[in-house]
Amino acid sequence: MSIRIWHQSFTVLSDLGAYDAALKAHFKRVARADTEIVMHGMRPGTYRSTYPGSDIRHAGLQHLHSIQFIEAGLQAERDGFDAYAISTLPDPALREIRSLLGIPVVGYGEAAMLTSCLLGARFAVVVFISELTDLIAQNARRYGLAERFAGVTDVGFRFNDVLQGFAEPAPLIERFREAARQRIAAGAEVIIPGEAPLCVLLASQGISSVDGVPVLDSLSCWVKQAEMLVDLKRQSGVERCQRGYFNEKPPRERVDELMAFYGQGSAR
Repeated sequence: MSIRIWHQSFTVLSDLGAYDAALKAHFKRVARADTEIVMHGMRPGTYRSTYPGSDIRHAGLQHLHSIQFIEAGLQAERDGFDAYAISTLPDPALREIRSLLGIPVVGYGEAAMLTSCLLGARFAVVVFISELTDLIAQNARRYGLAERFAGVTDVGFRFNDVLQGFAEPAPLIERFREAARQRIAAGAEVIIPGEAPLCVLLASQGISSVDGVPVLDSLSCWVKQAEMLVDLKRQSGVERCQRGYFNEKPPRERVDELMAFYGQGSAR
């Protein structure tokens, strides 16, 4: 039986031709033949430029942008999708969205961290948005993985450099290897590339390890976890916890009332 996954990016995909095309090719390669990943981005005009990192680096602005992720998740469930995937390292509103939906919800950061624990004792993250360092460390603690977390290193280039890297990847790959080696020297046994554009660039070039240490394809992690969670629900009836403050799903009609009250329309 086929699976449909709503992919939600933190970028405006229509602004990013090379990245958009690379994502489509990557998803086609890693998803099962009967899995359809439908790509969605933020609304056109969300950011002042094509680079969302200028907003993501501020906790308050990221919180405001998370409203689009909540809205999209609700729309995904209304449209009959089997799973909803937050495809960005910070996992904005992941816990809250999970509590609102009946379908499986996965996050890029959480999926990568959990998978890393199967591949090595400690994982580290290499980023091009250095301001996310505190949030990544906080998320590792929230996911119960603080003892497995080996820190964050700034790769030394920015979002626009990654976009240009799709045309000329070699210089960026070498700088990534240098940053990864810093974390390896500090004890990392798995490297998580953040954010998603860097992940798909590395995967497109076949970069799966540095000096014998695995470089995680974090996008594949959430694809496979989403497929697994849908299979578990269908085949075994196993779903997420439904009890407690962070888990109990509120009545959908009340959710819709509040979304309307706060001026939120349907997702796009």
